[in-house]
Amino acid sequence: MGVRQKKIAVHDLEIGMFVSDLDRPWHQTPFPIQGFHIRSQDDVRSLVSYCKWVVIDVAETRDSVEQHKPGNRAFAGNARRTGNNREVVHLPPLSIKEPVSYENVTTMKKELKMSRKVMMDAEASLHRVFDAVNHGDAPDLREVATVTRQMVASAIRNPDALLWLSRTRHHDDYTYRHSLNTAVWALVCGRQLGLNEGLLNHLGLGCLLSQIGKLDLPDSILVNEGKLDADDFVIYRTYVEKGVAKLVDTGVSRAVISVVQGHRERHNGSGFPEGVRGDRIPLLAKVAGLAEYFETLIGPRDAGEPMTPARAVNLLYEMRNIEFQEYLAEQFIQAIGIYPTGSLVELTDGQRGIVVSHTPERRLWPKVMVMTDRAHQPLRSARILDLAKYNESRSAHEALTIAECLPYGTEGLHPEHYDVTGAESRWSLSRIVGA
Repeated sequence: MGVRQKKIAVHDLEIGMFVSDLDRPWHQTPFPIQGFHIRSQDDVRSLVSYCKWVVIDVAETRDSVEQHKPGNRAFAGNARRTGNNREVVHLPPLSIKEPVSYENVTTMKKELKMSRKVMMDAEASLHRVFDAVNHGDAPDLREVATVTRQMVASAIRNPDALLWLSRTRHHDDYTYRHSLNTAVWALVCGRQLGLNEGLLNHLGLGCLLSQIGKLDLPDSILVNEGKLDADDFVIYRTYVEKGVAKLVDTGVSRAVISVVQGHRERHNGSGFPEGVRGDRIPLLAKVAGLAEYFETLIGPRDAGEPMTPARAVNLLYEMRNIEFQEYLAEQFIQAIGIYPTGSLVELTDGQRGIVVSHTPERRLWPKVMVMTDRAHQPLRSARILDLAKYNESRSAHEALTIAECLPYGTEGLHPEHYDVTGAESRWSLSRIVGA
């Protein structure tokens, strides 16, 4: 164990320490990511329930992020400031009324063939809506509402297909890509929460239309939205209210309007346009805001380096009860996995590929489409490797796991160039993805 790593008893953990490993497999615990900072004594108590000792990364340890006093747990809107002035707000756990339990009813191979057309139709319908708004006409939202229902149906049957396409299809316009991908992340999260089909329709349509107000913003602000100064940000934040104004007379439901209105609000009141917090933010808007933020991290508009999905997952976990309600953040991570479908990864033996799907029971062992050999040389034919099945009869020393998540666009990793060969199936991704 190097100088960066130190094994300590769980009871000796202190706020600010970074837990990098456990004394048991991660997938046997409720902790949704591999590695996290201790923010409070609540985190320590959670670890005590599962572990006797952990490994901390000394270099990652930082100043206390929460001043916590025993017996002073905050409930139902009671908030306090963290060491870096980020407010933490605890609320009672969410209760979804009559949640629906969904199961995959189609294979990813079959669903990809259907969902590819759905995504193409969604982009085309968004283009027509945005074009009408640009010309000062009232948008006809019936077409985009229809395609939203088709996206919801696909997400219900098998969410991995839409997740795959959101990461591997190419879009000509950032706004369409951002809106579509946000809708996909939100629908997958909503499915995990057990939202019924009607609520999923409202959620998906609200996400698709959430960026419509940006049509009224200057291009100079849009191209720099990741690094705006204070004056430009005042203008930028008006896009939400501009979007609501464009939709109020279109006949869309109040639930859809609430998604557009509230997707930039944050759990601790740090969002806009109204700065509302906690339970004052509608549930669908909370989910949309979380999904939109995640998509911004992994697919920024500007030329900045996109964050890997695994790093973005880590960041979301650290923001629980700060910008995003803890239950929703954890359910989102449970839904998309530690390495979401479409993530480029390198295995511990050097092979590289892309995550095809995952299961909650084996969050660190997804199915991977392997595209290179151990020397990172492209394979003539890619193959599907189910890490869970591969490792089930192997010792920890022999197990094959994911070593790291790679930036999207890493040289040599172009899934659309491959025919996928698995033990049970073979299909052409170039035909499915439409490359």
